[in-house]
Amino acid sequence: MAEKLKRVRGMQDILPAQCERRRHAEATALRIAECFGYGELRIPTLEKTELFQRSVGETTDVVQKEMYTLEMGRESLTLRPEGTAGAVRAVLENGMLNDALPLKICYLVSCFRHEKPQAGRFREHEQFGIEVFGSDKPSQDAEVICLASDLLAELGIRNVELQINSIGCPCCRPAYHKKLVEYYESHRESLCETCVERLGRNPLRLIDCKDERCKPLKLGAPRSIEHICPDCDEHFAGLKKSLDAFGISYAVNADIVRGLDYYTRTVFEFVYTGIGAQGTVCGGGRYDGLIAQMGGPPTPGLGFGMGIDRILMVMEKESSDFPEPKRCDIYIGSMGGAENLLAQELTAALRREGFYALFDTMGRSVKAQMKYADKMNAVHSCVIGSNEMENAGVNVKNMETGESFPVALTAEAFIEFLYARMADRVAGE
Repeated sequence: MAEKLKRVRGMQDILPAQCERRRHAEATALRIAECFGYGELRIPTLEKTELFQRSVGETTDVVQKEMYTLEMGRESLTLRPEGTAGAVRAVLENGMLNDALPLKICYLVSCFRHEKPQAGRFREHEQFGIEVFGSDKPSQDAEVICLASDLLAELGIRNVELQINSIGCPCCRPAYHKKLVEYYESHRESLCETCVERLGRNPLRLIDCKDERCKPLKLGAPRSIEHICPDCDEHFAGLKKSLDAFGISYAVNADIVRGLDYYTRTVFEFVYTGIGAQGTVCGGGRYDGLIAQMGGPPTPGLGFGMGIDRILMVMEKESSDFPEPKRCDIYIGSMGGAENLLAQELTAALRREGFYALFDTMGRSVKAQMKYADKMNAVHSCVIGSNEMENAGVNVKNMETGESFPVALTAEAFIEFLYARMADRVAGE
């Protein structure tokens, strides 16, 4: 017997029952975004590697260590590690900034990163993201955060805390970076290897290190919020006022930074504080220089990313409500060739009407067919035999109550019957 192949480490198989829950989260995200005026965008999985080098930043861990890149002749292509770069490329390439501003888009995408798999983090993961272009006002930041807050509430995730910070702008950040590097240079011997590398290429990530050797150093490190310029300070104050106006509580967390180069000013996270370890379920911020960096006109922008895998994990911990799986409306059993053909005809008509209907495709005995109908949690069942064919009618059984109903062997009669039963169930609720 041939050896069974296994899935790639860090990837996952999403089974039918899991897909139902995933579709619920996806549909909810798109519905909430639509209420805020966001239109869905679909972008390619493969992009030119240069896109991520220019946007995410060549010195980031994502570009240096985590991207899946293919060399195809003279062309270098990469499976997208995040959604914003591709969204910005699509906006510019398709002239979307010529539309009314602010331009609001959302997307559901698979992202690929070669990093250590963890609970709720896979090397291929699905992300819901939103991007908005054109406004530099703090009220726009607050509205983006409000969207995320409303979505989490709609999904039944209550034990989350909004944490916000400002990491400054190109005017004030260089001076802060200098102070940060000076501080950590004085403690170089205590740093982990990764942070030693970050000293010269991505100093903001020093604040974000999870290594136990580096955590104590964070307590004495300079904070971005203490070194922002007056304009950034005014913007951050405006954000807090707008969040108050939206009725959204928050905590200022000076440790929040971003591993991607394009972020400026506002950064935020929604941190899950429920059962077990804490974890970020949504993160985002502002990137006012990215459009120009990508070859477009100077245009402010911001957005967030929300990992669907982690959201589902938290929803299960929170015992959030998921929609009930759709039940089979009727199983039409049969006892012979002609009877099975009629069962197929009736099933096809019911499916075209939108009902979930099944018939036997395994050549099972009647007893085995009824066991299968029970296993499929069918609401109704019937068996067409020679007597039923002769009398042009069949008794349809309610599998829960045992009650039987005579129904003519026509598509119209079956459709009318199921609609009537549906109305009875709704009235009973």
